[in-house]
Amino acid sequence: MINQDKIKQAVQLLLEGMGEDVNRPGLKETPERIARMYTEIFGGMDEDAGVHLSKVFPVDHNEMVLEKDIVFYSTCEHHMLPFFGKVHIAYIPDGKVVGLSKLARTVEVFARRLQIQEQMTGQIADAIMNFLAPQGVMVMVEAEHMCMTMRGIRKPGSKTMTIACRGVFEEEERYRNQVFGLLGAGSERRAY
Repeated sequence: MINQDKIKQAVQLLLEGMGEDVNRPGLKETPERIARMYTEIFGGMDEDAGVHLSKVFPVDHNEMVLEKDIVFYSTCEHHMLPFFGKVHIAYIPDGKVVGLSKLARTVEVFARRLQIQEQMTGQIADAIMNFLAPQGVMVMVEAEHMCMTMRGIRKPGSKTMTIACRGVFEEEERYRNQVFGLLGAGSERRAY
């Protein structure tokens, strides 16, 4: 549970540590604003992906479903700076599908936490496997990390790709290649 009072105190200490005057007009309400913002952007900490993935619909076929270009924003747990990009989710149903918006909501559950991309990719795949029980799932995340672009090495535009495969996507290369083809992925992604 997010504690806004502790966040306000921490932001005030941070501002003081930076040498700022916390009473100047531009900063006077900043601790309160940040506390409200953190409640929003870290709201996934108190959410359960199963809530979104529990509403399913029966299907009499098991063809692949691909939801691509799900935009997300998250915050790196190492530097508390944003990382953002797109998530692509493919799964092969086993007699049931989930509403398409529920896949995006599942991404939001895990993105709205202090996080690392590698972990988030696996968490999304595991949640879909656990709650939807498909034959398999493949999750690809491509993101730009502000901890690499605005500080440190300072390489704007560089992207990090992570892939998590479960079930038939882990076992059979043809399914992975089909997803790469549908995403228009270059040969560098096919090397997985």
